[in-house]
Amino acid sequence: MKIRKTAVAGQFYPAHPDQLRAMIRGFLEQVNVTGPTPKAVIAPHAGYRYSGPIAASAYTRLQGASFRRVLLLGPAHTVHLQGIAASSAEAFATPLGNVMVDTAAVQTSLRLPQVQMMDEAHHREHGLEVHLPFLQIVCHDFALVPLVVGAVETADLAHLLAALYTSESLIVVSSDLSHYYDYETARQLDAATSRAIEQGRPEAVEHACGRVPIRGLLQFAQGYGWQAQTIDLRNSGDTAGSRDRVVGYGAYVFT
Repeated sequence: MKIRKTAVAGQFYPAHPDQLRAMIRGFLEQVNVTGPTPKAVIAPHAGYRYSGPIAASAYTRLQGASFRRVLLLGPAHTVHLQGIAASSAEAFATPLGNVMVDTAAVQTSLRLPQVQMMDEAHHREHGLEVHLPFLQIVCHDFALVPLVVGAVETADLAHLLAALYTSESLIVVSSDLSHYYDYETARQLDAATSRAIEQGRPEAVEHACGRVPIRGLLQFAQGYGWQAQTIDLRNSGDTAGSRDRVVGYGAYVFT
């Protein structure tokens, strides 16, 4: 079996299974957010000490949920990418075990012109990997469709989601928000991004590293009448860093 090995275990999150499990459960226990199980979430992808508590705000809403397929999309950090990169791996490894890939769904995605098989885009990519342990903790057995998103039109991305989504699916978009502004500027920019997400305005999402997959999700969600809600909005100045140059983190659910 072809397995995509971990790239950032021991850096972005603990490499020891017990420590990793305890950290995630600790984050989840600190969250007091309730509501219906989301159809989609947007959550951050920084090191857990920075963004883990914010990601937990979204993932706590998924505890005990069962999905046959998780569509996981995030921006490309390590390669220059035109279009969307699928993976030929049959499983993605984490310290908690392997997450099986929905290879049939991957093959379906490859029929679209905007999708290509490009393992290089996945090898060192942290943006998808950091979500997998959260998903393993909160969800029942699921198959993964991992997609790294580069330069692609919003309509093409929404079309891809339409081709892969079923009523038994969950969509997860991996994205941090503004990068390296001072604390107050970041708060203003990230608040504007949150308003755009809640109002379903793809074109107004500018200050997010995952703005392309966010825009695609927003356009896709319009067709289903999903409503986005901001459930956590902080930055690294709130969690584990100075306030001179911060990175923004938001958690959003679509119901």
